[in-house]
Amino acid sequence: MKLRNSAGRQTSVPMGESNGAAYVTIQEVPSSPRVDNFRKVSVLPLIFLIFYEVSGGPFGVEDSVGAAGPLLALLGFLVFPFIWSVPEALITAEMGTMFPENGGYVVWVASALGPFWGFQQGWMKWLSGVIDNALYPVLFLDYLKSGIPALGGGWPRVVAALALTVLLTYMNYRGLTIVGWVAVTLGVFSLLPFVVMGFLSIPKLEPSRWLVVNLHDVDWNLYLNTLFWNLNYWDSISTLAGEVKNPKKTLPRALFYALILVVLGYFFPLLIGTGAVPLDRELWTDGYFSDIAKIIGGVWLRWWVQAAAAMANMGMFVAEMSSDSFQLLGMAERGMLPEFFAKRSKHGTPLIGILFSASGVILLSWLSFQEIVAAENFLYCFGMILEFIAFVKLRIKYPNASRPYKIPVGTIGAIAMCIPPTILIGIVLALSTLKVAIVSLVAVVIGFIMEPVLKCVEKKRWLKFSVNSNLIDLNNDTSQESTVSLVD
Repeated sequence: MKLRNSAGRQTSVPMGESNGAAYVTIQEVPSSPRVDNFRKVSVLPLIFLIFYEVSGGPFGVEDSVGAAGPLLALLGFLVFPFIWSVPEALITAEMGTMFPENGGYVVWVASALGPFWGFQQGWMKWLSGVIDNALYPVLFLDYLKSGIPALGGGWPRVVAALALTVLLTYMNYRGLTIVGWVAVTLGVFSLLPFVVMGFLSIPKLEPSRWLVVNLHDVDWNLYLNTLFWNLNYWDSISTLAGEVKNPKKTLPRALFYALILVVLGYFFPLLIGTGAVPLDRELWTDGYFSDIAKIIGGVWLRWWVQAAAAMANMGMFVAEMSSDSFQLLGMAERGMLPEFFAKRSKHGTPLIGILFSASGVILLSWLSFQEIVAAENFLYCFGMILEFIAFVKLRIKYPNASRPYKIPVGTIGAIAMCIPPTILIGIVLALSTLKVAIVSLVAVVIGFIMEPVLKCVEKKRWLKFSVNSNLIDLNNDTSQESTVSLVD
């Protein structure tokens, strides 16, 4: 990490800690030079951006019923958030307000483990995000091909996928506030048919169907993966922290409401579907909610659910691309990438980051995704392990750093909170195939090579690198370092 400006920090009143040490206030400055007319994101759009980073609606949770039956599926989406989603969201709230800038989790890891590991975190998370994003135009067309058969293959599908990618990429270019309010509109449209379905299903509900379970006939691999990948990516919003209005208050509040929205958005459609329709686990695969809608409400409701699913893929695309592109901007402001990645368009958006992310999406959209998506999940797990380590290490190494939102646990509590999700990551990695592991490790090795290559490029001055002097550097402020008891 290079020169950072520590003069912008000032000592504030102690925040209720018993050790009496003075706390250092992080000056809330922009993460890059901005123009006043670039509007920042407020609470409501931020809630729906998080919603689309994590969920997008109940589309894709059907496999949980097919794998384990109604009771375990319902329990899974009630219990699993406490094991994974709540710890990840809490850590994002604390670290995102501690570092209110666009680097997000890259900055957390770099501050705790050094710039090398910060770069690896950025590479793995960006790559997994782009791979993930490449699926959404394809899935969007899959939902539409039943009504427009020409979109099922050939040149019409290729042209449609490219046109959709260009359209959504342009939306990202025009500004994050536009993306945020588009997410609100799409979110309401995607969830509303399930509200209607809930009212229509009341006469058909049979509570006994919710209790069906057969522990001898459970596909644990499919069940756990369905839960895991429908309830993660809470940390992605951290790469947009520099674009949020008053992030110290807005980010924790938005994460809290988004958590409630996501859990309810999964649980109640499952409650409706499993309670109103006789169980046939073989039918519970991706897209089955549209069939349930037809059974409950008729063809018109089925079309509405299919349209909602298609719109949800658009919402997930624009939210993911915003996160990926602003992450690259944040890395450039930390000197990890060439300076041109930090340049903004006239709309305040990271033009180069958007172009790089869109190029990755277009390139990967030509490939077969079954194994590649699994590799993306593998990379995500690696990144989360680094985040947990960084969270605990920063608690120990910099106990007096300003944390506008601090999880009310000591060091032992912080460690304990990370243990269950880490065990879950171990299970997910253990269930991966050898091919997935090899592909993922190759991607990790590429990151190990890229970092020293970029350092060499910087040393030889082939490209310009710079560091925003307004950013926080805990490593360059020795007054922050002190020991902390395990029972602080």
